[in-house]
Amino acid sequence: MNLCVWSVSVLLRRLPGLLALLLVAGSAWAQQPTKPVVTDSMRTQPETRRDSLRRRFDQERVLTGLKAYTKRKTIAGKAASAIFNFTERKEDQVGIDVELLDRQFDQHNYKIVRRIDIRALDAFGYSVSDPTRQPRNILERTGNSLHVTTSRARVRQLLLFRVGEELAPQALTESERLLRQTDELLDARVFVDEETTTQDSVDIRIITKDVFSIGGSFELRDVGAGVIAARDVNFLGQGHQINNRFEYGRTEPQSWSYEGSYVVPFRNFINGQVRYRNEFQYEEKAIGFSRDFYSLNTRYAGAVSLRSSRQGIAVTLPDKPTFYLPSNYSIRDAWLGRSFRLRSYDLGYENPARLIVSGRVLNTNYTARPNPDYLNSTVVLGTVGYSVRRYYKDKYLFGFGRTEDIPTGTLLSLTAGYDFNDQANRHYYAVRAATGGFSMRNGYLYLSGEFGSYVRQRDKDWQQGLLSTEVLYFTRLYHTGNWQWRHFFWNRSALGFNRRADEQGLLIDGNRGLRGFESDMRGTSRFVLNYETTVFTPVSFLGFRVAGVAFVDAAWLANKPGQELPFRNTPYTGFGLGLRLRNEYIAVRTVQLLLGYYPRGQTNPGGFRVFENARPYYGFSDFNFAQPNTVRYE
Repeated sequence: MNLCVWSVSVLLRRLPGLLALLLVAGSAWAQQPTKPVVTDSMRTQPETRRDSLRRRFDQERVLTGLKAYTKRKTIAGKAASAIFNFTERKEDQVGIDVELLDRQFDQHNYKIVRRIDIRALDAFGYSVSDPTRQPRNILERTGNSLHVTTSRARVRQLLLFRVGEELAPQALTESERLLRQTDELLDARVFVDEETTTQDSVDIRIITKDVFSIGGSFELRDVGAGVIAARDVNFLGQGHQINNRFEYGRTEPQSWSYEGSYVVPFRNFINGQVRYRNEFQYEEKAIGFSRDFYSLNTRYAGAVSLRSSRQGIAVTLPDKPTFYLPSNYSIRDAWLGRSFRLRSYDLGYENPARLIVSGRVLNTNYTARPNPDYLNSTVVLGTVGYSVRRYYKDKYLFGFGRTEDIPTGTLLSLTAGYDFNDQANRHYYAVRAATGGFSMRNGYLYLSGEFGSYVRQRDKDWQQGLLSTEVLYFTRLYHTGNWQWRHFFWNRSALGFNRRADEQGLLIDGNRGLRGFESDMRGTSRFVLNYETTVFTPVSFLGFRVAGVAFVDAAWLANKPGQELPFRNTPYTGFGLGLRLRNEYIAVRTVQLLLGYYPRGQTNPGGFRVFENARPYYGFSDFNFAQPNTVRYE
C-alpha cells in the first residue's frame, strides 16, 4: 500500500471530528504579497493580480476558533496543532506575470558575472519567496534531519553561466527553468542583486528548495504476494536517482520480478544510466549516456546506448500446452544533433528559432529468434527540423500553487532513413508538425500531427505506416470563493495501416486511453477522447493539498482483421470521481484515488474499479528535438 495513501487513511480514521473543520479552514494559510528587494523572475503585482486563494471575511471567526482549538492540551488538540499551520505562507500569494519573460533581464546581457551566491533550502519549513521562514514544529525539523540537502555543486551543474564569464541572453531565465524541472527541486528562484550591480558586472543570487527525495511504497495484493518499491531522486544530495521495484508471490513459473535503474548526472548536462529488468520470460540489461537540447542555446546533443534482452515468445497450438521460443537480441543505438541559430532582424533581441540537423544509427542483432520474421537490421535516420521555443509561467495547472513552466512554440521536422535488413531493404519517411499557445484569457492549446511509414522500393509497398495526432486544451483558471478549477480536453489518435501480423497491437488501457481501465484488447488503430474537471480546494493537511477530480473517457478501437479505421465499432467508455492529493515535499508528489465505472470491456465483473495513480495523467509536450525516430506504435 502506498505510504502516502496509508497516511491519509490513518488521518481520516483517527480524526473524523477535525475533517469538518478542515473543509472550512483551508484558507488559514493565505498570505499577503511582499515587495521583492531584488529583480526576480517572478513578478509581483499585488494591485492587479487576484489572490489565488482568496480569504473571505466571514471565515475569520471560524479560523480564530480553530486556532484556539489547536492550543488545547487534549490529544485531539495536539493532533490538530501538528496538522494545521496558521503561519501565513507568502509564496502562494506571489502573483505571477504570465506574459513572456524572455526579456526581463535584457539590461544585464553581456555583463561579467562577478559572484554567484547559492542558498539550498531543505524540504520542510522553508520558502524560496520568504527568506525569514523557518521550520516551526517537530515534524518539519525531523523530516529535515532525515534529508540530505542538494549540494551547491549540483545546483552549479544546472546553471548556464559561470563566474568570470559574460552573461548570455536568457541565461538567467533558462537556468531557473532548468532548476525547477529537476526531480530533486521543488522550486527555484534566480535573483539579480540590483544594489551591487554595476554597468559592466552583476551579482546573482539563487535560492532552491528541495523535495524530500526518499520514497517507497508497499502494495499487498494477496496473502504472500505484493509489490515493494523504493526510490531516491537525490541520492546524497548529488541529483543521483535510484529506483527499485520488487514483486513477489506471482502465479507465473517465476514467482518474482525485479526492475531497477540508476541515473547519474554529469557536467554539461550529460546523464548516464544503467537499467536492469527481470521477470517471467524476459530479462533486460542496458547502459547509456545522453545529452538533450536542454536549452534554447544548446548547440550539440546526442546519446549512445547498449541494450541486451532475452525474451520468450509464447506459442500456442491446438490441444497442446503453451511453450516458449527464445528471442535473444542486442540493440546498439547512437545519435548526434546540431542546432543552428537563425538571423535576427530585431537589434538587441535574439531570434528564438533554431534549425536542427541530426542523425541516428540503430542496430538490432539477434542471436536467437523464434521465426524468420525477426530480422537483423540496421536503421539509419536523418532529421532536419525547425523549432521555436518560448516559456510562460503560471500556477494551478498540474500542481497546487507551485510555479509551472508552460512550453509554447512551433515544431516542424522531416525524417528520412534506410533500413538494411536480412529480408528486403526499405526506405523510411516521416513528417511531424506541432504548435502551441497560451494566454490567461483563453488557456492553453496544443496541436500536433505525425505521419511515418517504411517503403519497400522494389514494389513501392508501404509498410508499417502510422498516422498520429494529438490535441490538448485546458481552460483558464476559474474562481468561486476559495475554490478554483480548470477543464481539460485531450484527444489522441493512432491510425495504423499495413502493419505486420506479428506486431503487438495498440492498447486502450491506462495512460493510452481510458484511465483505470484494465483489459488486454488490442487493435491496429485507436481514437481516444478524455475530459476532466479538476477543482483545487483550499484544504491542506499534513503537507497534502486536496483537489477533486471528475472525468469522462471514450476510446474507439479497430480490432477486426483488415480494419484500419476504428469508428465503425462501439466506443469503450469510462466515468469516474476521486481525489488528487499533492505533497510538494516528497518524491512521489501527486497521488490520485479514483473510482471508475466502465460499462463494457473491463476485465473485472461489475465494471467498477478503485485505483490509485502516482503520476499525473496529462503533461506538456516540449518543442525541443529528441533523437531521430520512427513514429512510435504503442
